[in-house]
Amino acid sequence: MNPLTRRPMPRRLLALVTIPLSLSLLTACFAAPAPAGGAGSDERISVAMLQPPRSGLSPLSDDAFKLSRWATAETLVVLDEAGEALPALATEWEQVDDTTWRFAVRQGVTFHNGNELTTDSVVNSLQHAIDASPVPRILDGVELTVEADGDDVVLTTAEPDPLLSHRLSSPQLAVLDAEAYTDSGVDPTGTGTGPFELTAIDGVVGATLERYDGYWGEPAQAAGIDVRYVPDGTARAAALRTGEADVVEAIPAGQAASIDENLITEVPMPRTNTLYLNTESGPFADPAVRAAAREAVDRAAIIESVYEGRADVAEGLLGPALPWAAAYRAEPAYQEALEDRATPAEVDGVKITLGTFTDRAELPEVAVILEQQLEAAGFEVQQDVREYQFIEADALDGTFDAFILSRATVLDSGDPVAYLASDFTCDGGFSIAQLCSPDVDEAISRAAQTEPGKERQRASMAAEAQVLAADAAIPLLHERVIQGESQQVADAARDPRERILITADTHLDAAQ
Repeated sequence: MNPLTRRPMPRRLLALVTIPLSLSLLTACFAAPAPAGGAGSDERISVAMLQPPRSGLSPLSDDAFKLSRWATAETLVVLDEAGEALPALATEWEQVDDTTWRFAVRQGVTFHNGNELTTDSVVNSLQHAIDASPVPRILDGVELTVEADGDDVVLTTAEPDPLLSHRLSSPQLAVLDAEAYTDSGVDPTGTGTGPFELTAIDGVVGATLERYDGYWGEPAQAAGIDVRYVPDGTARAAALRTGEADVVEAIPAGQAASIDENLITEVPMPRTNTLYLNTESGPFADPAVRAAAREAVDRAAIIESVYEGRADVAEGLLGPALPWAAAYRAEPAYQEALEDRATPAEVDGVKITLGTFTDRAELPEVAVILEQQLEAAGFEVQQDVREYQFIEADALDGTFDAFILSRATVLDSGDPVAYLASDFTCDGGFSIAQLCSPDVDEAISRAAQTEPGKERQRASMAAEAQVLAADAAIPLLHERVIQGESQQVADAARDPRERILITADTHLDAAQ
């Protein structure tokens, strides 16, 4: 039996968001800057975010990361900078045996509507996640049951899961009051537990949050958050330059040079731009044709022209934000797996469809350069570029021969295995590559069953090697977070995992 886990109280989480707004409308979107102040002040923080909600801010979708970045919805566990699990709505936990875990629910916590946090409300939220269709990707392949037992919640997995506590940090497993769950969906308005209460949702335009005075931890310093979704990268950069937004998510690399360097911060992040190839149907069902596409790609040219050098060449799926990854690629077993890759075919006039989305400003430009590189190798390329919300379903259905995706690789658990399982296993819930390989499934399964530490890292890299050996995906580059903050902003989170942005500590300081 593992010892009972007791850890210091963690810092609070928050989240971001986004919408299509033209540059001319941007000024009207944000409230005038409020006077700076300290804890309990009436200052408000304006945030310009990349993407609008895809599922009405349901925590059972990727919108959950907006809720966490706004510090309105919280989970049982959070992760520190090193990816270690820390208490949040659970104060401590114990692994009772290989498949059973017991979590003590924090007492004295209220939801924003005034209802008390109980073990039943935790069970209710987790059960909705378990029953969701599609299931949150952090639960892909995990058979989980949950029940209340006194002041504890007991979770049981069908198979040993050494990362269960880390999984519970996923924003998609946030705990909301029972009132949030309705026949028409999940409504997070007024039903979270964080330092900020979500009080208004304005569709794909924005959202409003207010400081929650009944918060169980340290109260928020700012009075509230005013969020606007601004998918247009030029408009987001302009919002920072003109002071219309205090915090700006995802400044495009092409816009960074036009902004005062003192207003931006750049951090390597666990996000990889990858060209997924449809291994099930079409030309790329042939491994030799996939190999030809791999050989056609010039990563350095993409980084230099599109990202102006503000990205890292991808040697694999996992990048420099995971500093341990590179060393394992030099090991003989990794190199031997890559030796099994198919020999590139001679390509002449092979027609392919190439899809991507506009929400990340660089991706359409990447598509243009990839089209040129692929056509130089003998492919005939037809592009299809749309907003993500209008193209995701087609990508998952295998409509495209190739698809360019900007993908977080450790978004949910601080561990890459969930990403590998979701994207590259036979039963993966986000399998744009449509890959189903016994070798890949076995390697990912082995990694999933390995205890955290160096052996799990090595097993994860062995799984990466198997995916690359299949040429199911061609990693292009690893992105860096380019986050904008006005000179008055203090203590905004700079999170490579993109889970937090505004925290209870974030405020405006006129003295800066």
